Amino acid sequence: MTDVYLDSPPLTAEQRAVVEQPWDARVLVTAGAGAGKTHTLVRRLDALCGHDDPEEALDAGDILVLTFSRAAARELRERITRHGDRARRVRAQTFDAWAYGVLLQGRPDRDWSTTSFDERIRAAAEAVEEGALEIGDSVPPSHVVIDEVQDLLGDRRELVEALLDRYQESCGFTVVGDAAQSVYGFQIEDLAERNEETGRFFEWLRRSYSDDLVELRLTENFRAVTPEAQVALSHGPRLQSMRDENEAAALYEELRDLLLNPVNSLGELTDEYTLQSLRDLDDTCAVLARDNRQALVVSRLFHENGIEHRLRRPLEERPVPYWVAELLRRTEATGLPEERFRSLLEQIPLPHEPNMGALWTALRRATRSPGRTVLDLDRLRRLVADGRFPDDAADPETARIVVSTVHRAKGLEFDRVIVLVPPTVAELRKRYRTAADLPAEARALYVAMTRARQDLYHVESPELPLIKRTGNRKNGRRFVGGWRSYDRFGVVTEAADVCRDRPPGSTTDAVETQSYLLREVKPGQEVLLRKRHDLPAGEAQSPPYALLHRGREIGEASERFRQELFRVQKVSRTWEPWWPDEIQGLRIDTLETVTGSVAAGANAGLGDRGVWIVPRITGIGMFRRTDNEEEQRA
Repeated sequence: MTDVYLDSPPLTAEQRAVVEQPWDARVLVTAGAGAGKTHTLVRRLDALCGHDDPEEALDAGDILVLTFSRAAARELRERITRHGDRARRVRAQTFDAWAYGVLLQGRPDRDWSTTSFDERIRAAAEAVEEGALEIGDSVPPSHVVIDEVQDLLGDRRELVEALLDRYQESCGFTVVGDAAQSVYGFQIEDLAERNEETGRFFEWLRRSYSDDLVELRLTENFRAVTPEAQVALSHGPRLQSMRDENEAAALYEELRDLLLNPVNSLGELTDEYTLQSLRDLDDTCAVLARDNRQALVVSRLFHENGIEHRLRRPLEERPVPYWVAELLRRTEATGLPEERFRSLLEQIPLPHEPNMGALWTALRRATRSPGRTVLDLDRLRRLVADGRFPDDAADPETARIVVSTVHRAKGLEFDRVIVLVPPTVAELRKRYRTAADLPAEARALYVAMTRARQDLYHVESPELPLIKRTGNRKNGRRFVGGWRSYDRFGVVTEAADVCRDRPPGSTTDAVETQSYLLREVKPGQEVLLRKRHDLPAGEAQSPPYALLHRGREIGEASERFRQELFRVQKVSRTWEPWWPDEIQGLRIDTLETVTGSVAAGANAGLGDRGVWIVPRITGIGMFRRTDNEEEQRA
């Protein structure tokens, strides 16, 4: 195969061995941090689509590419656009998006938009086993490509195994992973079950394809360009073969010692020198926290000190860009030609310069619009309503500084990485007792330390509030508590805390509120929730709260938020809840498109599409009473 990609890095011998495998090969690639996995996969896809022998070449529709996150899907798509030659029509999908499509095809009689991510994954596995990919004119994939397969655990692992097992006679695959970067085991609560799951997919592959599994390795690192950024790389092979907790503890402490080199210390995040260096930074930078509590506190500190940044959302959260609602509302047509699409989009204020052609293609493909020249707007609205808006059309994350947990930053890279000082092994064992997962802690620290291209620093963690959960330990609402069981000082916001059932400003002027959101409300700006009155909105609910931006109402608390605030404040069966007058310290995460009833939109003067813009909030909201009765009920 001849290298004809003049603007793309040349393939190494290891990468070329992966790229040149035949389409029906079963290929397992072990690739360390920064080993050029995405570059290799792009060239692999190109080779699959452009084999010199027409009988060996696949069409884009014959290839299924699955990723764990929208960011990974976007990166792969952008790399294909820049460096691919013949694979430009290959589409990368998240597991959730693909599972949803499988269910619509195999089990169309159920409303899957109301089910959880995990339910859809489990149901999709069953549908695949029942032949959902063979219904009507559908054809199962001829080749499956999956990255980060070390994180295939539980339901997702079973989904992929069901797919490969059903079509093992007719389907090749290329799967890439690195056991040293397996960090999503925490999704399985039982520690013994979690340990059993780690590495299980690798074992299943080797057992199921013992005769023809091709195992290849990518060992060279292309990300880290300085000695500081390369400091953790040598530990990768050892992390892949950890035998027990004692070895994991030793590796964790070795990595921690390397990270805490005094030369690479930034001291405290509150130091003015550190803050100013971040304000002046031109390169990309990630501040990586061990958990969401740390990330929220760092984000709050940055906001208070004027440092522009983006707090990365959980991977499963996929807000639809606000421009979609505006696009749908600015025309009454059912079909939109490309020229009109571009004209309307140019009228909407956007935070970045969009690639009009790529957006048009992504939306037309996702809606399966008839013909090549018209976008079906009714189908676009249904995509939003069903939670199937294409990842290809999501807004890019363009923030120079990102605050993230280690888990949400996996697969990404930055010029500079700042890691919050991790606890010692002794501290972990004291905190979690028998539940301390030291192998997972070692792998997570390794992932954090291998995100950097140039500079790797550490910084002391800021002081953290005590975060507890109500009721169910896994799904309960997080709140700020104290050493007394009845202390309640604040609440952690979630994605659905702003009402979506009615347009913001429905009781005043919804049209002007939509305009105000577009003109004035930006990510990172401060907002607060203010109690409207003292009467609860319903049984087991708090009173209603209005969302205010610069004193103006831009939304209201959702029913779910009011129910969960009740659970936070209802300390015991005999305890009478008290309701804060304000919940302060919240920030705008983004503006998003939501769908509701056509009647609600029409009654508010927003047309008959049933779509509008709603603010999404983030942060730790602190309770405040405005009657000077600051002391909480004892």
